[in-house]
Amino acid sequence: MPSKCLIYLDHSATTHVRPEVKEAMMPYFDIEFGNASSLYAFGQRANTAKENARKQVADAIGALPEEIVFTSGGTESDNFALRGVIKASKDRKHIITSAIEHPAVLKTCRDLVKQGATLTELPVDKYGKISLTELENAINEGTLIVSIMYANNEIGTIEPIEEIGKVIEKASQKYKHKIYFHTDAVQAAGKIPIDVLKSKIDLLSISSHKLHGPKGIGVLYIKKGTKIESIMTGGGHEFGLRAGTENIPGIVGLGKAMELAVKEMGTVMPKVQELRDYLIENILKIEHTQLNGHPTDRLPINVNININYIEGEGLLLFLDDEGICASTGSACSAQSLAPSHVILAIGIPHEIAHGSLRLTLGYENTKEEIDHVLKVLPEIVQRLRSMSPLYKEKS
Repeated sequence: MPSKCLIYLDHSATTHVRPEVKEAMMPYFDIEFGNASSLYAFGQRANTAKENARKQVADAIGALPEEIVFTSGGTESDNFALRGVIKASKDRKHIITSAIEHPAVLKTCRDLVKQGATLTELPVDKYGKISLTELENAINEGTLIVSIMYANNEIGTIEPIEEIGKVIEKASQKYKHKIYFHTDAVQAAGKIPIDVLKSKIDLLSISSHKLHGPKGIGVLYIKKGTKIESIMTGGGHEFGLRAGTENIPGIVGLGKAMELAVKEMGTVMPKVQELRDYLIENILKIEHTQLNGHPTDRLPINVNININYIEGEGLLLFLDDEGICASTGSACSAQSLAPSHVILAIGIPHEIAHGSLRLTLGYENTKEEIDHVLKVLPEIVQRLRSMSPLYKEKS
């Protein structure tokens, strides 16, 4: 436990379960513990709770309840989307993705190449956005699926999702067959509005623990008519698409968390964004710092700064001593000493990429907390730079 008060600024890694969410979940651990697949009334009460949560999630993204399939989280949802449509396709096996996707997408795509698929990884610009022209040029008659994340987990850049949907729809008409559009919306869900119909999205991944729900539960939205096969064999759960006894407490928690996030988005996120902008503005006053990601088309919670001439790992340890939780690079690979593939993809040199700092805010963060970060961060940076050969060489 840190020696000082905990200031949690790693909400893109995970979030605490909201009290309202925990309260909604509790009966399904011990009182209403029935199996939702059972025909007797005790089990059917659990099934009713499951279907209520399915509607809560569907309403939040503009989908139909029967298009929502519960999974164990974002990673399974990404795997299911990509592997499931490839498995269901007899001929077309070409996948298009971007260079800055989460490993759950990138590694899955590369694994599918070993199984006979072909892959195009689109580069991004200095802000982390793909080129719509390059996407259009990459699509060919063998293209089956395009997987572009809604918003990046590290630098917070929001991709032009509606425009991407239009490009894919146009290509589908050109080649006279359906090209699917999958988006990993794990970071976007609950932070910015999502409308799957307006954006022409066929498959969309969500993870509960990124929006104050429990861990171990997620969603794959599968648009009606999508040709996809299950990647898990067993019972006929989730419309025959995802075998395994349903995690009813988790499902109930996800539904409640999603409902609350969308309901409060219009009032909560502008306040969080105001703190975000205040934090960015003042960190950039530190010499030799740059903002990573798009300056305006970014998640309201995300701050990602390159602090030159320091190592991110040392920075995190000093921040931790001050009771501040942050991350450098991707939280899912925090044990790795290699620089982030996202930071490298936007053109940051290898020797500088190690100094990226990600601070991601939540609805409970206060200006007093941010002021404390802004007080101690310059001192930490100065201390680390005093030990840096690169900084001494620059000086």
